[in-house]
Amino acid sequence: MGSFSLFHWAIVLLAVLLLFGAGKLPSVMGDLAKGVRSFKAGLKEEDRGGGTPVA
Repeated sequence: MGSFSLFHWAIVLLAVLLLFGAGKLPSVMGDLAKGVRSFKAGLKEEDRGGGTPVA
């Protein structure tokens, strides 16, 4: 009950394909990857002291 089986993941994948369609899925994943890269770049910039101070 605590973990998902292979059958559950297959149902999730099917639902995602039905919602987004197979053609749109690569563009959605590309946008997600750009967001992750931007987030990582922001973290690196903050570590260097270039970020704005948080009150």
